[in-house]
Amino acid sequence: MNAVVIGTNVLLVTNGSHPDVSAACRSECVTRLAARMKGGEVVIDDAYRILREYQKKTQPNQPKGAGDVFLKWLLQNAANPKRVHRVALTENPPEEFQEFPDARLQRHFDASDRKFAAVTHAHPDKPPIWQAADCKWLAWWPQLQACGVKVEFLCPLDVQQVYAAKFPNREAPGLPDGA
Repeated sequence: MNAVVIGTNVLLVTNGSHPDVSAACRSECVTRLAARMKGGEVVIDDAYRILREYQKKTQPNQPKGAGDVFLKWLLQNAANPKRVHRVALTENPPEEFQEFPDARLQRHFDASDRKFAAVTHAHPDKPPIWQAADCKWLAWWPQLQACGVKVEFLCPLDVQQVYAAKFPNREAPGLPDGA
């Protein structure tokens, strides 16, 4: 299995829409999305919540960046089970999911990010969640990992720097091994 769940910030970094990241981070995200289009699998939810969020944050009908190109590819392949896995989620109330790996943690999660953890946890292979520079995931990954959900930080130095800038009076949480 070669599937991943991709955080929206990966597309934003790829498009150059995150000014606080390095050129190396952007290059890593571009490379990862290009490789995914050539021969990988992506996991999304059955109600297209993830796709709708991508569409709100990018411009897939007017490709400008590699993130837009990736979204267009994903939209074209959404019905191809060899490339895109769709996972059923049970949402009740809005933006709370039965499939979320830890009910206590869900309350502390940004509502818009919950679907990514729920999709990974609901998938039988528990594919990793790719994150680029969304520093909130630094606080969440240990509890998610304890539930079998892996977060892969594509830009470990950048995400720590973004965290330090956003929370200057806090020590940045550690990264998973291998990040």
